[in-house]
Amino acid sequence: MDYLLNEYLPILVFAAMASALALVLMLAARIVAVRNPDPEKVSAYECGFNAFDDARMKFDVRFYLVSILFIIFDLEIAFLFPWAVAFGSLTEVAFWSMMVFLGVLTVGFAYEWKKGALEWA
Repeated sequence: MDYLLNEYLPILVFAAMASALALVLMLAARIVAVRNPDPEKVSAYECGFNAFDDARMKFDVRFYLVSILFIIFDLEIAFLFPWAVAFGSLTEVAFWSMMVFLGVLTVGFAYEWKKGALEWA
């Protein structure tokens, strides 16, 4: 039993410290927080339009285009990091397959740019 206690004691101490820190931070936020926000602070932001009640309301499709472009380039970076870490041990086929992948993404980016998907006016 002492063996198990010695093995799990650091985990229990870490969990207790994490819980205590979480409680302290939540209490500090509750005590210090400002409770009278102005209209500018509670206005719509990031999404570009005010909240609405009807889910069938029409709005600009460019919001979706920007999010899709973000996901595409975010995935590009997600594929590029492991490739860059293992760059020293890559074969020539791996190198050129990544160049083809980056080329396809560059062509797609140029197409989107030419079509005006990145213009917000």
